[in-house]
Amino acid sequence: MAETEKISVMYTEEEVNDRIKELGAEISEELGGEPVKVVCVLKGASFFATELAKRITCPVFMDFICCSSYGSGTESSHEVKIVKDLDTDIAGENVLIAEDIIDSGYTLQYLTEEFKKRGAKRVLICVMLSKPDRREVEVPVDYIGYTVPDQFIVGYGLDYAQKYRNLPFIGTVEF
Repeated sequence: MAETEKISVMYTEEEVNDRIKELGAEISEELGGEPVKVVCVLKGASFFATELAKRITCPVFMDFICCSSYGSGTESSHEVKIVKDLDTDIAGENVLIAEDIIDSGYTLQYLTEEFKKRGAKRVLICVMLSKPDRREVEVPVDYIGYTVPDQFIVGYGLDYAQKYRNLPFIGTVEF
């Protein structure tokens, strides 16, 4: 860690795990036993999506997509590009997009529209974190782990210039 950065814990590892269990139960109840394809938005949601999938009691299939709208900066460019597409077809399937954080909303808006065009039966969104103060486009998010203030957040998959993803908790970076 650079000397100019300090990480403060916002949610402990135990709090995060407990909340993911609750989300998994809510999703399982809503799906009522129907299969779901959990689409993990790489790289940030990888920690969250795998833990969430383990807690969904319906049949779960996993796929991964990688989008870019940030580059190496901290501000969204608003231009979403698919860097790595899905490996499987989603036509006729229940799709649950698992994302680490909804900030401006552009990525999730793009993915929701794209998956509907591809014929998904249903598109649900589950985010670990929501920053409503940063929202520029409204996206209907079905499940939210935590609503957080407009601070730079790291850990549990979230990064700052590719650092701190591996922290087992969610924290804020103080510069």
